[in-house]
Amino acid sequence: MPLVLSTQVALPANYRPQDMLALHARDALQASEKVEGLRVSKGLTWQGRPALLELELVEGATQAVASLAVDGPADTGATGDGPAALDAMVARMLGLGEGADQLALQHGKHPVLGPLLLSQMGLRVPASSSPFEALVWAITGQQISVAAAIALRRRLIAATALQHSSGMLCHPDAAALAALTPEQLRAAGFSVSKIATLERVCAAVLDGSLPLDAWATQPLQAQDAQAIEDALLAIKGIGPWTVHYALLRGFGWLDGSLHGDVAVRNALARLLDVPSVSQREAEQWLGAFAPWRALVAAHLWASLSAKSY
Repeated sequence: MPLVLSTQVALPANYRPQDMLALHARDALQASEKVEGLRVSKGLTWQGRPALLELELVEGATQAVASLAVDGPADTGATGDGPAALDAMVARMLGLGEGADQLALQHGKHPVLGPLLLSQMGLRVPASSSPFEALVWAITGQQISVAAAIALRRRLIAATALQHSSGMLCHPDAAALAALTPEQLRAAGFSVSKIATLERVCAAVLDGSLPLDAWATQPLQAQDAQAIEDALLAIKGIGPWTVHYALLRGFGWLDGSLHGDVAVRNALARLLDVPSVSQREAEQWLGAFAPWRALVAAHLWASLSAKSY
């Protein structure tokens, strides 16, 4: 019998389904992720095995139910801490960490940001299924448009050819990605520099020097986020934007500074009604909203488009 895990979680009264659904509906071809109504089907790698996550919002989006079907026998070794790990993954993917309501309570009367917060009340930042997936996405998206990054990610997933028995393609883990040759990654459209960065990240995950999953077992504190930032910045090819984006999408860390993000600066310029905003100006402006700088960035993204990030 295959391994099947399930869980359910209560959602806040002001939960916005569109934030989580839009993240998984970015790729119109939906080979590895599919959105149907309030249901997300997603292929992923679970302890080295192809798996299918079914995540659905029910009862007026007051509750989420999830099931994970993992190919292969349901032996004890594969089960492990599966239920707790599934609970943590689903909570991250739904963006259920603290911060959304606190930001609005503290800065809802801000003359510039306040109206945006109130108009997008309840916005939360949904995460990827794993920190590794978030980091790979951040590297993939370096210095290219969202549309180009989506296409590149699609080809990467296709190249690894991990497929669940349902037919859904699965995002690779570090071992599966490391098995691809540079030639395969080049054929998928990756640049030489991004290939080298992905190789270094995979090697660090596999040798244990970059324990992404271990860091994700509990909510981050500031010192934990700093330790992860230091470890990632030590890897050639990873800069501040990649780190803070991966912290947000991989761990639900809401205080990274995304002042280097073009969409954030464009949205901020529109909000301030100025022609443009420099990285330095964006950094200073976002700094006033610590410890929720990345959450403010997410509000700025959402003011442009549900799919702008």
